[in-house]
Parts: sequence; C-alpha cells; structure tokens
Amino acid sequence: METPSPHPSLIPVFSPEALAARVLELGQRIRDDYQALLTVEEPLLVIGILNGAFIFLADLVRAIDLPLEIDFIRLSSYQEETQSSQHVVMLKSLEKEVGGRHVLVVEDIVDCGLTLAWLLEFLGSKGPKSLKVAVAISKLERRQNNLSLDYVGFELEEGFLVGYGLDYAHMYRHLPGIHKLRLGS
Repeated sequence: METPSPHPSLIPVFSPEALAARVLELGQRIRDDYQALLTVEEPLLVIGILNGAFIFLADLVRAIDLPLEIDFIRLSSYQEETQSSQHVVMLKSLEKEVGGRHVLVVEDIVDCGLTLAWLLEFLGSKGPKSLKVAVAISKLERRQNNLSLDYVGFELEEGFLVGYGLDYAHMYRHLPGIHKLRLGS
C-alpha cells in the first residue's frame, strides 16, 4: 500500500460553492418527490453509508425539509486500497427497521458500484415501500453494473477524488471541496 505524501497534488474539481448549490437542488427534488408520501408518523428513512457519506448526508437532509429519520451503515470493499477488493464487508449494521418504509440511501461516490449493489439487494430483501439512491459523485470509469441512481450530484468519467467525505487512506475527508488526488509521481 502506498503511503500518501504529506503534501499531495490536489487538483480542484468541485468548489464548496458548487457542491452547496447542487445539494440544495437535490434536496428540493427529493422534497418534491416525497412530500405527498411522508408524515411525521411515517418519515423518510435516510441511510448514510459510512464513513464517506456523512458530510453529504448532513448537507442533504438539511435541504430536504421533510419528516425524516437518519441511520447509518458501514460497509467496506476497499480496505485502505485505491481499488475495490470485490468483497463487501458490513462493519456496522442498521439500527432502524427498513420494512414498510420509504428509504433513501445516501452515498458519497459510486465507482465500480459493487458496494451499493450489495446494499440495495440487502435492503430490498427487507421489504421497503420504496428504495432510492442519492449520490454526491457518480464515477463511470470502473462501473461494473447498471445501478439506478435516482439523485446524482455530479457525474465524472475518471479520477481518484478526495474531500467532502471522500478519502485516501482515511485522510482528506475534511476538505470542503472535491479534489482529484494525483497518486505517485
């Protein structure tokens, strides 16, 4: 495993302002789509995939302005590498019941799509009323399946990205914008 440089080459891709504007648009679309379906007694269940989705999820739920509950699941298919191991491991399970609920999965980035495909199959087996996906970044470079992504912040062809929850070896999540990380020399 390559150790990240203390001063990596970061190339800005999306500014904090661009992210905020897009998240607001997504939140309004989600609110419009779910407004007639939800009540205080039957709120939207928003499931964030840890660790990367926590920043996007926090911004997104503030933009939705509907009754909702939040839960988190922690999955891994990267194990500190830059490419998926092709094996999904559940590191933290859900605390809320999914059955009979409208569920929105929130993910930071969909790359090869393996982790999200696994999660959608897992959640689908629990009998939700509806199951949709919001993702900050859809990256097409290594996509291995045709996932249905309902709410997409930005779509990119390639690049290893960090910031706004995205990391490299548990670093750079805190950056307010999204940057391409130039690995190696």
